Amino acid sequence: MTDPVGRNRLDEEQSPYLCQHADNPVNWQPWDETALEAAREQDKPIFLSIGYSACHWCHVMADESFSDPEIAEVLNEHFVPVKVDREERPDLDRIYQTICQLVTGGGGWPLSVWLTPQGKPFFVGTYFPPEPRRGAPGFRDLVESFAESWRTDRDEIENRAEQWTHAITDRLEETPDTTGETPGSEILDQTVQAALRAADRDHGGFGSGGPKFPQPGRIDALLRGYAITGRRQALDVAVEALDAMANGGLRDHLGGGFHRYCVDRQWTVPHFEKMLYDQAGLASRYLDAYRLTGNESYATVARETFEFVRRELSHDDGGFFATLDAQSGGEEGTFYVWTPEDVRSHLPELEADLFCDRYGVTPGGNFENKTTVLNVSATTADLAEEYDLTESEVEERLEEAHEELFAARTDRERPARDEKVLAGWNGLMISAFAQGAVALTDDSLADDARRALDFVREHLWDEASETLSRRVMNGEVKGDGYLEDYAFLARGAFDLYQATGDLEPLSFAIDLARATHREFYDDAAGTLYFTPESGEALVTRPQEATDQSTPSSLGVATSLFLDLEHFAPDAGFGDAADAVLESFANRVRGSPLEHVSLVLAAEKAASGVPELTVAADEMPDEWRETIASRYLPGLVVSRRPATDDELDAWLDELELDEAPPIWAAREATDGEPTVYACENFTCSAPTHDIDEALAWFTAGDDA
Repeated sequence: MTDPVGRNRLDEEQSPYLCQHADNPVNWQPWDETALEAAREQDKPIFLSIGYSACHWCHVMADESFSDPEIAEVLNEHFVPVKVDREERPDLDRIYQTICQLVTGGGGWPLSVWLTPQGKPFFVGTYFPPEPRRGAPGFRDLVESFAESWRTDRDEIENRAEQWTHAITDRLEETPDTTGETPGSEILDQTVQAALRAADRDHGGFGSGGPKFPQPGRIDALLRGYAITGRRQALDVAVEALDAMANGGLRDHLGGGFHRYCVDRQWTVPHFEKMLYDQAGLASRYLDAYRLTGNESYATVARETFEFVRRELSHDDGGFFATLDAQSGGEEGTFYVWTPEDVRSHLPELEADLFCDRYGVTPGGNFENKTTVLNVSATTADLAEEYDLTESEVEERLEEAHEELFAARTDRERPARDEKVLAGWNGLMISAFAQGAVALTDDSLADDARRALDFVREHLWDEASETLSRRVMNGEVKGDGYLEDYAFLARGAFDLYQATGDLEPLSFAIDLARATHREFYDDAAGTLYFTPESGEALVTRPQEATDQSTPSSLGVATSLFLDLEHFAPDAGFGDAADAVLESFANRVRGSPLEHVSLVLAAEKAASGVPELTVAADEMPDEWRETIASRYLPGLVVSRRPATDDELDAWLDELELDEAPPIWAAREATDGEPTVYACENFTCSAPTHDIDEALAWFTAGDDA
């Protein structure tokens, strides 16, 4: 009888990460019923390896261990080896990363997990060298040891697996039997104080060492905290982090966009992969800082990030790709680094000198092989003084140098691109583009957001079943959508509605929110689970309460429910949001920095959602410019037709029997565009003056 797992089956997969391992001598299986049933029938443990295509250490472990025929022989004989792309299966990643963090105190990729045939973990770690090194066990020894232990110490392994599974369930699935009192608006200030304590005031960002991650959620909380309280230190820490990332090696100074993280405290050297979600989170924060401070450099960073995404991560038909690899030509970072000789081979002497001084390109370098990761090392004012030029002359010559070197860089071997289009990550980027359209008054950004939303809706949304799939690649749709897919995409659609006043994205946002409530909300547990109720049964049903590299899907969904309650008051969104905030009240109070998205939702619930209802066929340009120039966190800009007769067509499209409170009795007056400011069931008088409407919010605070 043919062994269903007797060969490497990854050649049948679309995921670039899985395809990277299709030629390994390991008989890799995708996570599917064929592999899981084989493990149960053959009574073999599963070796599970989770990673993603842009992961540097995943490449290293593949080269060192998974390409080794002797190691492969042990894995094939004694285990069912399973490969998972964590971007396709974030549920599995969340479950097994949790036990890795509980047991080892850390996590990351590649994630290496040994499971019973029932999927229960009994050993876990991340990268393992092939042979013992610096205190780390060798992968070869581990696989041989567990092959023997499964035969001789089965009871001990299964006992540990049961204990670990209970620990995962307790951490991820269970909610408190007794709920806490929902945090009030003071929770934001407590979060700000925690962020200030964690701040690196010497080098920007958070933490006292490396690696340094962007942490856009913490920056969001600091900016909001400053706007509400006027606490100057909150703004200082936020802009220090933004400046450090914009000037350091995290940012690609020639091509725009940001790398995943930096390995050092000073933000000098990154791990060079570029993730779509980082571009979304950071572009949004630079837009916020621009609106709050008026500093044009932050708008420039956001614009260049959008241009990078357009150029490097955009599908021709709309939609955004997942990642760019850290490696090109088998080496990390070679696409991005420079030597003085490289620079001088493309530029005249003066421009080369200015560029090298500006970005710290030196003979010794700051990276491998005496190459340099570009970091801003001198101001244009300093360069102007040193070279006896005006600042405008320095800027002009540097711009010319940028263009020349960017063009020269295109001749290098490019990093590979993972062309998965993921529903949730696209939602984050759609939201960022929509915010950019508002803050930068740039309709082309809204057009990009609209094309991406249309693409995702066409390929991943099933109108008949009202369900969302996880990803599409090369035309192949795969996987049930998770909470992050529904919540992030709904948020992106809702933000696009706010930016454009188009009904279609609002309708889609409400459809997604209703599906979220149906598939993920558990009234008895008072929570939204990460996996759909109709989805695959795993060893536990996880929740995602904490912010990781992406925002907490639970926090984003809760905040979205609070916003959409005003448009669909009978959908149960408000009750679900209240239940979640009660369930997680004590956890949020105990560790607010880990739960920033839930903190922001709790603050919104406590303070109320500020609403700006605009009744007009088109928003006047001067209103758009005014809104663009104001930092108004949490504000819902509710667009509607000028007359109630026109509004009736919208209500039919949304399947609403009557106008929701946010639109009811808010027509345009005197035949002119009219705006209403409302908060906590109280509204301003209708006005044709946008400044007067916005001043109403401040007047209410003063009162």
